[in-house]
Amino acid sequence: MDINTALPLVIRKPKVHGGLAHGLHEAAKAIEQHNAHLCVLADDCDQPDYVKLVKAPCADQNVKVPSAPSAKTLGEWAGLCKDRFEGKARKVVGCSCVVVKVWKHMDGSTFCFT
Repeated sequence: MDINTALPLVIRKPKVHGGLAHGLHEAAKAIEQHNAHLCVLADDCDQPDYVKLVKAPCADQNVKVPSAPSAKTLGEWAGLCKDRFEGKARKVVGCSCVVVKVWKHMDGSTFCFT
């Protein structure tokens, strides 16, 4: 199994339970609050400041940063699209960064979605 087959499976479960943060603002907030477990960055993100704003805090917090092939693919994995009945996505919105957050139970114990 390669990385491009595993990442959609890893992102699917937190997507259902609200454990995803997409976009720069939500991702930075989750990383700074020590709630990030994994941060996926799109390969076609051509803004160096955006990449620095994501990778620098991830390096400080020891959060792994794998890459997705494109922003449209990452948006589809994160559920930023409309699904047809046949299972094909349409109207996909691109997303350059997605963070899988650590979810905390009511008793204080932490749970990771991956």
